[in-house]
Amino acid sequence: MIKINLLESVTDRPSGAAMVEDRVSSPRVQTLLLALTVFGLLVLGVGYDYVSANSAHQAAQHELENQRRINQQMLAVNQEQAELEQKSKDIQGRIDAIKKLRESQQGPGAVLRDIKTRFDSIPGLYLQSIEQQNGELTIKGESPNEYSVTRFGQSLEFSAGLFTNLNIETQRQAGKTSAPSVSGDVPVATPEVVAFTVKCNYAAPKTSEQGASAQAPAKGATSQVALKK
Repeated sequence: MIKINLLESVTDRPSGAAMVEDRVSSPRVQTLLLALTVFGLLVLGVGYDYVSANSAHQAAQHELENQRRINQQMLAVNQEQAELEQKSKDIQGRIDAIKKLRESQQGPGAVLRDIKTRFDSIPGLYLQSIEQQNGELTIKGESPNEYSVTRFGQSLEFSAGLFTNLNIETQRQAGKTSAPSVSGDVPVATPEVVAFTVKCNYAAPKTSEQGASAQAPAKGATSQVALKK
C-alpha cells in the first residue's frame, strides 16, 4: 500500500507570488513591461497633444469667426457712413443751388429797391432807365438841378459798399415847349432840366436786411460830377 504525504507536497509547490516574482525578474519580461510603459506614456502624450491642439484650433477658429463678424460689421458701418456723407454732400449741393437761385432771383429786385429808396429821398428826380450787365449798373434820369444829382451821387457813394466805382455825367437840356391844350392858348415852356447818367458797380448784399439798412448820405460830402454842356 502506497502512502502520500499531502502536507509535504503542498509546501514543496512554489506559491503564486513567487512565480510572479520569478517571471518579473526575467530580462525578457522586464523589457516587455518597459516597452508597454513607454508605449502607454507615448499614447497618453499623443492623446493630450491632440486634445490640446484640437482645443487651440477650435479657439482660434472661434476667434477668427469673431474677427470676420467684426470686420463685416465695420464694413457695413463704413458703407453706411459713406452713404450718409454722400447724402449730406447732395443735400448741401441742393442747398447751395437754392441759395444761388434765390440770389439770382432777388438780385434785380434788390437793385431796384436800393435805387428807388435813394430816388424817393431826393425830390425832383426822374428815373428813365436802369441797365445791369455783369455787375455794372447804368442809371439814366433827369433832375431839375445839379444839386439833386450831386445828392443822389452821394447817396450811392455812401452806401456801405453796395455801389462802388461811381461815375456821373450830366448834361443840361433845354425845356420843351408844350402844345397848347386849347386853341388860342399860349404854349408853355418847361424849365431847363439836367439829364444825368450814373455808371457804377453793384455788390449784392448778403442778406436783405443789409440793403434795407444802407446808410443815409452824409451832409457836406462831395461827389465827382462831370458836366457836359
